[in-house]
Amino acid sequence: MHESLKEMLDEATNAVVFTGAGISTESGIPDFRSPGGVWSKMQPIYFDDFVNSEEARREAWRRKFGNEDMMSGALPNKGHLAIAKLVEQGKVSHVITQNVDNLHQDSGVPGSKVIELHGNATYAKCLSCGKPYDLEILRVPFLDKGEIVNCPACQGLLKTATISFGQAMPEIEMELAQDATLACDLFLAIGSSLVVYPAAGFPTLAKQRGARLVIINREETDQDGLADLVIHDEIGDVLSAVVPLD
Repeated sequence: MHESLKEMLDEATNAVVFTGAGISTESGIPDFRSPGGVWSKMQPIYFDDFVNSEEARREAWRRKFGNEDMMSGALPNKGHLAIAKLVEQGKVSHVITQNVDNLHQDSGVPGSKVIELHGNATYAKCLSCGKPYDLEILRVPFLDKGEIVNCPACQGLLKTATISFGQAMPEIEMELAQDATLACDLFLAIGSSLVVYPAAGFPTLAKQRGARLVIINREETDQDGLADLVIHDEIGDVLSAVVPLD
């Protein structure tokens, strides 16, 4: 199977990578949605609750700045580094990701090549004016005094730059992801259960438009039957076997 993947990569002229939580679990970040995952132990905070309830906002920041920040200290793994190498080689045009951990950028993929469908948890953004902020301007007042900082520019609510439950998907990123998908000749769906829509529709769209579809995931997905190649194995081991990192 690894040889088949290498052949497909060699033959592709414009590949797109689509990643889900499975690639980041190998960096120690737990899966949120799977059985036994974070959301089975801790209720998510819905967007409307965050906007309308100071108590919900306080709980959101407590989780972010407390022991429940599951992404703290995580580093890119072999899978991330292999994808970065493919981008560097010009083989992969874009990385579409459902993850919010910034590990693709940390691995060396230029931010302009990463399309974040669910946002990014490593910085905050004003819900009113959209201005981004480093989390440190919120962390110190919250931990020292229990204060929740509002946007210094417009006094709007600040929230991690992620897409919460009940929040609209980002229109620009969805359009960019669709354009990249329509233009590719190889679509690599990596570490995604492919059940969260509309994001999970991109592999099917790529296949319908004539691209080859590869699915690499430890578990079976509902779209395995559509794929030209399916590999159920550890992502870092698979990718580093076909994309030398040294």
